[in-house]
Amino acid sequence: MNSQERQRKVQLQEHPRDWSWSFWPAVPLYPYNKRRTLRREIVKDTIWTFDQLQGILYTIVPIRMTVVKLAAGGLLVYAPVAPTTECVRLVNELVAVQGDVKYIILPTSSGLEHKVFVGPFARRFPQAQVFVAPHQWSFPFNLPLSWLGFPQKRTSLLPEDSRQAPFADEFDYAVLDINLGRGSFAEVAVLHKRSRTLLVTDSVLSVPEDPPAIVQLDPYPLLFHARENAVEVIEDNEANRRKGWQRISLFAIYLRPSVLETAGVGQTLRDALKAPNKSPKAYFGLFPFRWKENWQQSFDALRGNGRPFVAPILQTLILPQAPNQVLSWADKVATWDFGRIISCHFDSPIPTSPHEFRQAFAFLERNTSGSSSQPLLEEDLKFIKELEANLIRRGIATPPKEKV
Repeated sequence: MNSQERQRKVQLQEHPRDWSWSFWPAVPLYPYNKRRTLRREIVKDTIWTFDQLQGILYTIVPIRMTVVKLAAGGLLVYAPVAPTTECVRLVNELVAVQGDVKYIILPTSSGLEHKVFVGPFARRFPQAQVFVAPHQWSFPFNLPLSWLGFPQKRTSLLPEDSRQAPFADEFDYAVLDINLGRGSFAEVAVLHKRSRTLLVTDSVLSVPEDPPAIVQLDPYPLLFHARENAVEVIEDNEANRRKGWQRISLFAIYLRPSVLETAGVGQTLRDALKAPNKSPKAYFGLFPFRWKENWQQSFDALRGNGRPFVAPILQTLILPQAPNQVLSWADKVATWDFGRIISCHFDSPIPTSPHEFRQAFAFLERNTSGSSSQPLLEEDLKFIKELEANLIRRGIATPPKEKV
């Protein structure tokens, strides 16, 4: 049994009250008031990730915090997760050896699923300075950060010049800040120079073939989506967990992948009456999903052998609003020396290179088609492109700017 397996076994024996997160109504996503945390050492005695879960309709994906040891002692935290008793204990185990949490970074302006945890997390570590990405905003009401629980006296904007940051000797960072009119999209990419590790939030990701460890602590969502219909009783085994995860990934990335069909209301209700499990947990037997036989082909194209890529929602709705700005940011990041990326979602770490990172944004270039730089299946992008067209017609979104 390796160290990670031992840690998982110990965590499974902990009391459920250690997983409690009472502020879940602020962002009412599954698993609601019970959030498990898994810590993983990425670089020995230097970098650790803390995974939790979030999702809707059992479409669950990891949300990740990264903790980096400072050379002079202490810790830097990138993108905090929910500070449950379990999570704080796991951080404090590092604090006991490495020193206090000195810096906390909120690397996004629009990601409420990241922002909501920063205030409560910072209050559990009162020695830490909090740095946030520029142009913070919230919806439906644009509230000041102090109203969201951020400690007012310890919270500052990240300096525009990364050389002015108190951790500049060990880290570099580049801020992407896109004005969307009704708000902004900000992403702070942070380089830990010594370990050659790049930290990002949402800009690029990679989808693993097998479900991450945090998802497997409770396999019910995996098995829920592994079924072909409401009547099927699914066996809990490795193959079915993998099938469920891959279908969840298609859901999460494409919102409505082309290989997914929905049954009519009548058929869904008839199947629900025959379902072996009609509990609230099973949505009373309701299961309208039908997967086409070629769904695996869509997943394989999405995974792309684990390459880093830009999520379709960003490719279509966000980044084309400022292609020159995005490419300038990606060019700067690609000048750094790194061999791995830790993203806040899906797989981590992602073995990669600056060139592969830069190639993920080639869809923004005039002479590079999206299919060649990001080989996603065009039919799977159809729903998001229809969503974009509808938002433009309603004046909610603006047409993409011309490619470079």
